[in-house]
Amino acid sequence: MTLSRRSLFAAPLLATPALAQTAGTLRIIVPAPPGGPTDILARALAEKAGPALGQTVVVDNRAGGGAVIGSEAAARAAPDGLTVVLGHNQSHASNQAMMARLPFHVVDSFSPVCRLATVHHATVVAANHPARDMAGLIARGKNGGRLTYASSQAGSASHVIAETFVRREGLEATHIPYRGAAPAATDTVAGVVDFYVATFPSIAGLVRDGRLRGLAIGAPARLADFPDVPTAAEAGVPFMAVDAWFGLFAPRGTADAALARLSGAMLAALSDPDVARRLVAAGFTAAPQGPADFAAFQRAEVARWAEMAQLTGVKLED
Repeated sequence: MTLSRRSLFAAPLLATPALAQTAGTLRIIVPAPPGGPTDILARALAEKAGPALGQTVVVDNRAGGGAVIGSEAAARAAPDGLTVVLGHNQSHASNQAMMARLPFHVVDSFSPVCRLATVHHATVVAANHPARDMAGLIARGKNGGRLTYASSQAGSASHVIAETFVRREGLEATHIPYRGAAPAATDTVAGVVDFYVATFPSIAGLVRDGRLRGLAIGAPARLADFPDVPTAAEAGVPFMAVDAWFGLFAPRGTADAALARLSGAMLAALSDPDVARRLVAAGFTAAPQGPADFAAFQRAEVARWAEMAQLTGVKLED
């Protein structure tokens, strides 16, 4: 279909290089508006990494175009170690498969700096929904009943993961896209739609309050604060364990020494106790990786999202 546009925050296992002062201001481009999770992560890191780098670090919000506007600005920036973009699974993986005229290549146009954190997705239904578990939801979608499902936005991870579930299980289901996580969650609580695949932090309070029922979460183990929510593997849908992830990328051609320097400073900031507390409160799980490991991870993610895009037929138009 075509649609319109292990301990938490443990210190990274990387030696932090000596951080000599560098002339110039470091710019972190955030391809999202101020106040969202990507922005929170960027500002927490900027505050701590600046002194270590001996530089002023500023956050430059460039929202729009499904994260394309900010990412393109970073791809076109000089590879001088003074510009990075805080990318994620959409901007630096799924867009490559779903956008026919992407103005850069998510791998070839960038040099990975470091992976920072992940956020789990969960499948939820209204508290009074007849489906008590994933097996019940699947049965309802196979036995003559047409399901409806919400997404936070057409073409988002929320949409693609849910549509992958629908296709793989052979369900009858209709996608209802929303403009953001909040209205999608509100209509799921109200029973307007049958289910919603959401980033867990965005609906955790509703699950805790008993307004939504968690059927599965894409975590490796049940969360201590939500022991009644099974993992995707336990629920029989291991392919739904797809995390949202966040990491820094520099323009292609940035020197290896600059990448190592930036990676060391950012991962050290990530392990700072104050930063850790702020990010845990925002729902992040630390997932530190240096340049080489992050590059390998990104290539695997590009392939995984291409497979899901092919399975679901989800496309985004400029």
